[in-house]
Amino acid sequence: MAAGEEEALEGLDGATLEELMESSFVEEPAAERFPKKMIGFPDTVLQRGLNNRYCVVHVQDDEEREKRLTIISSLLDDSERELCILQDDWISVPVQPGDIIHLEGECNSGIWIINADSGYLILYPDVLLSGTTVSKSIQCMRRAILSEKFRKCERTSRAMLVGTILHEIFQKAGINLTQEKVKEIAFSAVHGPKYLKELYQLNLEQKDIMHEIEEYFPSFIKWSEVYTYKHTQICIHVFNSLPPPNTNSKSCYSVKVTEILDVEENIWCPRFGLKGKIDVTAGVTIHERSKTQTRIMPLELKSGKESNSVEHRSQVILYSLLCQERRADPEGGFLLYLKTGNMIPVVGSRMDRRELIKLRNQLAFYLIHNTYKSIGKKQTQLAPLPPLINDSQACSYCSQKQNCILYSRAVEHQKDVLIPPDVVAATEKEICHLKPSHLEYFHLWYLMLTLESQYKDGKKGRKNIWMLPAAEREKHGDCIGNMIRIENVVEVSDGQYLHWFQRRDDCVPITTLMVGDRIVLSDEDNNLLGISTGYIQEVNRTKLSCLLDRNLSHLSGDTVYRLDHEEGALGIEAPLANLSKLMENSPVSEKLRSLIIDFCKPQFVQYLSSVLPPEAKDTVANILKGLNKPQKQAMKQVLLSKDYTLIVGMPGTGKTTTICALVRILSACGFSVLLTSFTHTAVDNILLKLAKFKVGFLRLGRAQKVHPDIKRFTEEEICRSKCIKTVAQLEELYQSQQVIATTCMGINHPIFTRKRFDFCIVDEASQISQPICLGPLFYSLRFVLVGDHQQLPPLVQNPEARELGMSESLFKRLEQNKNAVVHLTVQYRMNSKIMSLSNKLVYDGKLECGSEKVSKAIIDLPNLKKLKLEESSSETWLKETLDPNNPVCFLNTEKVEAPERTEKGCISNMTEAKLVFFLTSMFLKAGCKPSDIGVISPYRHQLKIITDLMAGSYLADIEVNTVDRYQGRDKSIIIVSFVRNNVDGNVGELLKDWRRLNVAITRAKHKLVMLGCVPSLCLYPPLKKLLHHLKNEAMISFLFIYIYCLFGQTA
Repeated sequence: MAAGEEEALEGLDGATLEELMESSFVEEPAAERFPKKMIGFPDTVLQRGLNNRYCVVHVQDDEEREKRLTIISSLLDDSERELCILQDDWISVPVQPGDIIHLEGECNSGIWIINADSGYLILYPDVLLSGTTVSKSIQCMRRAILSEKFRKCERTSRAMLVGTILHEIFQKAGINLTQEKVKEIAFSAVHGPKYLKELYQLNLEQKDIMHEIEEYFPSFIKWSEVYTYKHTQICIHVFNSLPPPNTNSKSCYSVKVTEILDVEENIWCPRFGLKGKIDVTAGVTIHERSKTQTRIMPLELKSGKESNSVEHRSQVILYSLLCQERRADPEGGFLLYLKTGNMIPVVGSRMDRRELIKLRNQLAFYLIHNTYKSIGKKQTQLAPLPPLINDSQACSYCSQKQNCILYSRAVEHQKDVLIPPDVVAATEKEICHLKPSHLEYFHLWYLMLTLESQYKDGKKGRKNIWMLPAAEREKHGDCIGNMIRIENVVEVSDGQYLHWFQRRDDCVPITTLMVGDRIVLSDEDNNLLGISTGYIQEVNRTKLSCLLDRNLSHLSGDTVYRLDHEEGALGIEAPLANLSKLMENSPVSEKLRSLIIDFCKPQFVQYLSSVLPPEAKDTVANILKGLNKPQKQAMKQVLLSKDYTLIVGMPGTGKTTTICALVRILSACGFSVLLTSFTHTAVDNILLKLAKFKVGFLRLGRAQKVHPDIKRFTEEEICRSKCIKTVAQLEELYQSQQVIATTCMGINHPIFTRKRFDFCIVDEASQISQPICLGPLFYSLRFVLVGDHQQLPPLVQNPEARELGMSESLFKRLEQNKNAVVHLTVQYRMNSKIMSLSNKLVYDGKLECGSEKVSKAIIDLPNLKKLKLEESSSETWLKETLDPNNPVCFLNTEKVEAPERTEKGCISNMTEAKLVFFLTSMFLKAGCKPSDIGVISPYRHQLKIITDLMAGSYLADIEVNTVDRYQGRDKSIIIVSFVRNNVDGNVGELLKDWRRLNVAITRAKHKLVMLGCVPSLCLYPPLKKLLHHLKNEAMISFLFIYIYCLFGQTA
């Protein structure tokens, strides 16, 4: 799943980001629930039955004998309480009031008994842990926890790649193996495009890998001869599958694999709190004397040494539990060692399963309880991890060694006396290069990222896929249910299958799912939960297509599916990996620590002549001719920099044009450039301009997320068109372009393991959190951050994390070094009246119009006179509003019945919505085009009401959106609905953000119309300042009467 999650992160686009940014400020009233605190996921639906969920309301601990849990299956009616009695080793389970649990076993008269012989308790079952993670925790629980957190720190290796290819060969070959068949599959895999990037990353040749893989072929054939089509009398001693209690009897079996039913079967099992991909799901016949059993069992493939280790056996046992999500309990499985061809049976005994579930419960406990609050302290603290083990050899080879020691010193503040003696030497080696300030930075950001992750997991997450019906999630646009598969499945490439789906009873509903979004496919009954993952290829009103990682044509045509947005994409793995990399003992990390944490002043060279090649001077001079003075200053500053430059792009000042010119100049000078931003849209906007100037570049990332006009520059398209099949050809492609473009999340691409850039340019830098922004900076000598911290900040949903400083971007942090900052102050968007608002409120008069034409530009309304507006008092406000020579208008609804309305935490204002509808219709009648009008509101529910009013009319083409989605864009006319209007002084958080207000009032080129109740809005400091300025400039119109055109009434 790790690779898929990485793709999902890399695939995050502007629409997803902006929806999250807006929704993070939706004000929802807290619901009263019993118990007051549910630990894990507060919105869990409690229920009885096979997939039961109970909430623990009371714990009575009898220490050595038993632990009694009072549990409920409904938050609305707790009268029918049940009792769960934990005995034997189960009393050690760290369960407490408020915990969500799942119970396996029998309930008699409302009493569950969980002991050594019967029943299981699964703690926080909606936390799905992989079988690999649980089995790894046997040796070191601490490593397992860190591997979950710092998943992207796990580096690939030659052995891992060889193992992956061997898995594929075995899975494709099936049971009827021959030497020729295996060799053909192997050659196709090694010399195909699928593993080219990994081979490049590891600097390996295809022939070397092929030679290593060929050494396994005899073992493949041996396995086939012994366990499949040849009848054999070889006996394998295994424990009887259903042994009598308290016995250790053995009996003789012969085993035959009759068919391979599935490969890489993905199973999510909320019943046991587990997930995993089963290498091979096989039909197996077991012969015992005169008895024959047929079962469907998991085969776990291992390409390394045949160890039959506890860790390996545990994986198989856990997979046998996973299988119960789809079919009858297989009661065990097999370990198949590809190096020897031996297949070792593993029986899932009750004792083994019990101990592994208890381990899984421990892991879940640590992952849920990763923070705490001390008595009397306001700030949340990070919780300690499981203790370090006393095994220096195991620690020396651990992939999480650095993160383990970092957490120990930075968070747990452990001294050498608390660390096992064997580990002390390794500890010092890992962190001796770090200052106290570096450890403090790590601690703070780990805490903030954890708080943010907790908040997001509580709001969204994979759990909703099995916890909420498709129809419920459809209301939020996160899911499309009631879908059936149509047409034939097409294999687009190795491991990618194009599927078409249509709604069973009507057209596809309105959804936030977009082309390129990552989705999870399940059936509506959750019998095939998470059966496949992939990406949306095409969406229209009647059907949609998906590129999936599995071919579903073998499933019944009557299967009804649901497609859920993959919400696990916004995790903390990427920022934590960057944070960990920042702490490494390397020259690159050391330099970034000194600049970012220690605030070392950036250095500059004195003379341009020392960096500007003579042959590039004419080209550079020609490019500079098309720039204004601040833009030219920015070019000079970047060329002279040794470390970094910050370019402040105020509204309408041409950031994209500036970045395009900068890339052209750097390219002309022979410098290599890494061009990044947080969203695909921002990256492609720059590339669209570059393409016009014939600047060559390579676009990394999934083609589905890339602008159609840029797709031909993507690695995916070039590799396909040029039939790139060798590592040498791929390397040639990577070296052919000086400019590489990707998102900040795309830096896990193999190209970055072997390539360093002269410059890295990060657009939207003021909107990106520090750890995310760090990612691309590791791969360049110098960097340029472009943004404006006076506009939208990084998305932070958790209030405490925001208060601790998580919304401070790297751009804002480094802006204190004034010698590295260049301001773009000449704007070409707004006329002078509209510009004066942000100049007065935010920019202290620094903004200036680029020309007289821009300054005096007004809206063209050719049909305005035909409207024949009367001079009556009832229409004075309307005439003033439509007047092109009146660029800024604020319509005060103070004297009109225009109260806000709150429903299920959603805030709206119907009067303002009708006013917006009326005004847009009048602008259209006056001759304005729908594409020239934009409607903005901070509240999503208000936007929905406005959209519903316009639906089906000639106004339907007008764009209605949030402030966040208008960032970086403009319209000729902008209408803003502020919504808030109440008598009790109820003040939310959303309108307090002056940066959001600044964006809202700087989107209009010719006319800005704002609607709101002045007394209510004056409760918000930013708006109070704006309204004071508008009043002084006589830009506020009062609506004294009911508006007949809206309400069907006359004055």
